[in-house]
Amino acid sequence: MLNKAILMGRLTRDPELRHTQSNMAVCSFTLAIDRDRKSPSGERQTDFIDCVAWGKQAEFVAQWFTKGMMTIVIGRIQSRQWQDQHGNNRTAIEVHCSEISFGETKKAREANSGHVGEQGSYRPQAASQPQPTAPAFDLPPDNTGYGDVLPCDDNDIPF
Repeated sequence: MLNKAILMGRLTRDPELRHTQSNMAVCSFTLAIDRDRKSPSGERQTDFIDCVAWGKQAEFVAQWFTKGMMTIVIGRIQSRQWQDQHGNNRTAIEVHCSEISFGETKKAREANSGHVGEQGSYRPQAASQPQPTAPAFDLPPDNTGYGDVLPCDDNDIPF
């Protein structure tokens, strides 16, 4: 059987880090993912997908990811059942993450920091608290020299 989910969306809130009784880290968060099509009334529709990370990955997410950040998640879909405090049977559908990564570059994160984003969220930078610096995964500059060998002129492209 195949069960693989690949999602890209923005965090709706800061990830919540907890620990199990055996001291295993577990981090839960929700991704807001816009649908490709608008509703018949012309409104954009958004799905809110609950995600869970475990162990070192949970600690990584809790440390480096915050509300509004574009996030890419790869994992499997799982359901769980429980009874609520009123005795009603409940079911939750979650993505249990096997991979989590940043969905935008460090420059894009910094440019969007403290501004109203597409999802309407606002995250001001607190002056009194130093913010940790997320690891940079930007590509290094092109130092191969190949860009100088072949000039790029769009008029020369044969198609």
